[in-house]
Amino acid sequence: MALGSIPATPISILPDEVPPESAGQQAVTPRVWPSSRSAYFALFVIILATFINFFDATVFGMLAQRIKVDFGLTDEQLGFLGGPANIIFYVFVGIPLARLADIYPRKLVLAGGIAVIGGITALGGLAQTFWQFVGTRMFVGAGGSAHAPASYSMLADAFPPKRIPRAFALLQLGFIGGTTLGVFLGGQLIGIVSSWPNTQWMGLTIHNWQWLLIWVGLPGFVISLLFLLVKEPPRALPPVQARAVPEDSGLGRRILTFTGLDAAKAIHARGRVYYPLFLGLALSAIEVFGLQFWRTPFMIRTYGWDEARIGTVMAPMLLVGSLLGVFLGGFFVEWMAKRYKDANVRSAAILFGLVTICSIVSPMMPTGESSLFVMSLGAMFGLAGAVPQNAAIQRIAPNEMRGQVTAIYLFMFTFFGAMGSFVVGSVAQRVIGVEADLWKALVLTASILLPLATLCMFLAIRPYREEVERLEAETAAH
Repeated sequence: MALGSIPATPISILPDEVPPESAGQQAVTPRVWPSSRSAYFALFVIILATFINFFDATVFGMLAQRIKVDFGLTDEQLGFLGGPANIIFYVFVGIPLARLADIYPRKLVLAGGIAVIGGITALGGLAQTFWQFVGTRMFVGAGGSAHAPASYSMLADAFPPKRIPRAFALLQLGFIGGTTLGVFLGGQLIGIVSSWPNTQWMGLTIHNWQWLLIWVGLPGFVISLLFLLVKEPPRALPPVQARAVPEDSGLGRRILTFTGLDAAKAIHARGRVYYPLFLGLALSAIEVFGLQFWRTPFMIRTYGWDEARIGTVMAPMLLVGSLLGVFLGGFFVEWMAKRYKDANVRSAAILFGLVTICSIVSPMMPTGESSLFVMSLGAMFGLAGAVPQNAAIQRIAPNEMRGQVTAIYLFMFTFFGAMGSFVVGSVAQRVIGVEADLWKALVLTASILLPLATLCMFLAIRPYREEVERLEAETAAH
């Protein structure tokens, strides 16, 4: 990605730094944004970190059937390992770590998180039991819990509002690269190491596929160092004004701030707009992440493919669909914005409907190629819908607690998304009951969850429009 050669832009004077004689002009002082070079370099490193996060998750999903066989797991246990194990620590540390992104340099929070992810992922290559595996996935989830809130907050202060949708669209390249290369390289590498004998080292038995976890964890340390080179963008409000509680507050009140109490109150105060967005995201995440984790076992059990063939066929389809989705999302929401103030949520609702159709149809296709093709269409519409969803929350979140509001929003995505693999596994084991009929579990969950998610997004359109109009009126008054 070209970083450009635009000279550095001087940093604007923050409100509490305005000299007394200029105080009367404070309200009309325009904000000067960081240079394009600084903004796009920050975006570039965030994209790399996002790539590693999703590359790890995708490779782990490609290994699902081998993990099941070598560790003797049921579908329900495998589903727990693929999802809930990642969010156990997220429940306890996700919101506090997001608070760190509100009051400390975000690049340091991001650097620490990606280093933890890399180290713990590599340790997963040494796991000997199911519960040891669960432990490594728990800490991987903890390390990644602050990534999205800190990244989104940094980008919102690095790019002017009109460029934020474009920045979030480019951010999807990390997701695209991680998921497509994870599928392709994961499949090829599994094919290579499948002929290796298991390794005996210091009393440990390392299965041949576990070497992949060791390899994919190491780049996290390099990306952690790159974050230290990022120039932290100035916040829209100085730290003094951004504090959620007064300086003289007691210890107990300060601790409550780290739990997300104030952000939760802000969300509840605008519940008509936030709650449908949160619920729609949660319901869709269950199905989307459930399908993402189970698609390799689904292809193996339904069509008899191996991981190398799955990766070879699926990766190009996902790549094309994902790239089209990023550009579709950016252009579609910009086109809608010329006509509607609620363009972000309106666009997301339309795209949710298209994802619903693809998710229900894809497991019922007669061939593996046609099933993967429809899955790729669903991925295209899903990525396109992610752009306006993310932009919608950043548009209405209070600046002084944007990190925590974003963390709570993404908690719904992460928590319920992580439950997706467990939900599908439980339905496959307890409702369907036949391992070869995994496709029925995918159809059943998609038919229930995604229509409800689409309905929630449509219900959020009017409240979101009213909130945008309220914010515009407040801005004009000041």
